Amino acid sequence: MAMKARVEAVLNVGLRIPSIMLLEVLYRWDVSSFFQKIQRSSLNNNPLFQYKYIALYLHYVGYILSLVLLTLPRQHLVQLYLYVLTALLLFAGHQLSRDYVRGELDSGYEGPLYLEPLSMNRFTTALIGQVVVCTLCSCVMQTKQIWLFSAHLLPLVARLCLVPLDTIVFINRFAMIFTGLEVLYFIASHLLVPYNLAKTAYRELVQVVEVYGLLALGMSLWNQLVLPVLFMCFWLVLFALQIYTYFSTRDQPPSRERLLFLFLTSIAECCSTPYSLLGLVFTVSFVALGVLTLCKFYLQGYRAFMNDNTMHRGMTEGITLLILAVQTGLIELQVIHRAFLLSIILFVVVASILQSMLEIADPIVLALGASRDKSLWKHFRAVSLCLFLLVFPAYMAYMICQFFRMDFWLLIIISSSILTSLQVLGTLLIYILFMVEEFRKAPVENMDEVIYCVNGTYRLLEFLVAVCVVAYGVSETLFGEWTVMGSTIILIHSYYNVWLRAQLGWQSFLLRRDAVHKIQSMPTASTLQLQQHNDICSICFQDMKSAVITPCSHFFHAACLKKWLYVQETCPLCHGQLKSQLQPASSPGATTQEMPPANQNPAEVEQEQGEPQVELRTEEGTQAETELGTDLLSERSKIQPKECDLEAEGRAEPAGDLNDGLCSMSHVHSSS
Repeated sequence: MAMKARVEAVLNVGLRIPSIMLLEVLYRWDVSSFFQKIQRSSLNNNPLFQYKYIALYLHYVGYILSLVLLTLPRQHLVQLYLYVLTALLLFAGHQLSRDYVRGELDSGYEGPLYLEPLSMNRFTTALIGQVVVCTLCSCVMQTKQIWLFSAHLLPLVARLCLVPLDTIVFINRFAMIFTGLEVLYFIASHLLVPYNLAKTAYRELVQVVEVYGLLALGMSLWNQLVLPVLFMCFWLVLFALQIYTYFSTRDQPPSRERLLFLFLTSIAECCSTPYSLLGLVFTVSFVALGVLTLCKFYLQGYRAFMNDNTMHRGMTEGITLLILAVQTGLIELQVIHRAFLLSIILFVVVASILQSMLEIADPIVLALGASRDKSLWKHFRAVSLCLFLLVFPAYMAYMICQFFRMDFWLLIIISSSILTSLQVLGTLLIYILFMVEEFRKAPVENMDEVIYCVNGTYRLLEFLVAVCVVAYGVSETLFGEWTVMGSTIILIHSYYNVWLRAQLGWQSFLLRRDAVHKIQSMPTASTLQLQQHNDICSICFQDMKSAVITPCSHFFHAACLKKWLYVQETCPLCHGQLKSQLQPASSPGATTQEMPPANQNPAEVEQEQGEPQVELRTEEGTQAETELGTDLLSERSKIQPKECDLEAEGRAEPAGDLNDGLCSMSHVHSSS
């Protein structure tokens, strides 16, 4: 079944390529210039070429037939090609019969065949060929009535019966006429088939549109016709024909520089119509997809296909090429101009592929540096790919500067490659810092600040380049030629590459600033509190030599909690809102010294401090502590209410539990 499905998929694509080829030929065919050539030739007196509108009608009929072949269902398309193949086989059979009759007329021998070896050889060869043709026609049409395809055997039978050669010529013509009548009868008997197919297709289309809408209809046709693969195969066939035509007319092999020019001019020849341009777009998309897939496979092996990223499908590169081609009017240029413009467009596309490769490699390389994986092969693959992405974009920028004169627009084009190299340099720098931290067996101080500065530097450079592109585009629009496409591109570029980047950057800055303010407002744990807490940081799982205390009495590293606050404003353990709890923690009565350790029972703290200290507490401090304890009790009771109930019944748990401390705190405050 799998092999059958693959064969059907190949047929579904391969049998539709001729229809797009026909559309390509009809688009390139200029009817006016064709009739001007006819008027200057000897065919001017031919009645078939007297009326220009007949050729125009045939031109439109060709478009309709091409679209019908393109959208025909696969079963009917296969049947149509089988009918065409049968017609070609019948034509080949009559060609064999005609050649045999000509050979007999040239020899002039009318005697028995077995007496003349040459006549016997001609007869045997023609007979074997005709039998093969009849058998193939019967198999293709799936019928046992082989006599329907045997009319071209009549001249051979007549020659075997020693019929005169002049009569054999007449019999051969009769066989051709008889076969033609058979074909006409078959066409007439199936004349209503196209009408019935069109009627059925129209009924199904109306039902699909009424139930699902036009968008669902378009997606269904897109999937059934496999348009990306179809246009890619069409363009590859066109490109192969162009290369074959060039090498078949040249005797000497081209030089290295000539090969590059041949490659560009061949691509330029194969994108002179909208159909071939679409084929080039889908071909570039599939090439980009293949390169990105190889990149993921090189970095992660077969694990890369388990969690496939749908963002890296190669469509970005294809859409980039299509937009640039439409905006610059690529198909309207001459071949030489089109080749030079294509070199710049393909440079932009390759730069986009390199940027997508960096988006794939960046998280993998950083995760590998932060992990404790000591596989040298994994590290080698990650570092080697980063070095390639560091050197190759710079080399591309250098090469394109050698071919074109440097101006502002060219600087904008090569800036993407330069920024890719800068981003790779930042990734390698962060990777090295992670590796140094791993070898030191101790965290590097202010590591997150260094990473933020490295990332912020190239993000700022990207933003400045985007602003320069928008400024240049606006100046060209105001003082140069204004186009709708150019203005649309400027608006899209301004929104996605300028406004959204500025908004994300400002939000990141505000989050970091708020996180720093929150950390600074929290009390720092003393040495005694850390000894009494005697636990690790719940974020990084490392020992704590210094820590900050949240309003909910949880201990964390200041750097770890700051990273957590970049993401969300809740406590990592109890998920309490730290933003709203900062104000009670900074009240005059709730000082750092009054806050009990997280792993100690508050009743024990009061017993250690003595009873008079409880009586000497200010009214504000007691009220603040009561509110804090009540809030903590309400938060914890939502999560684990059973522990508080057990404590209330007198079933004491170990004193180091935070829940017991909260329950005891509630009893102390109620008694006071």
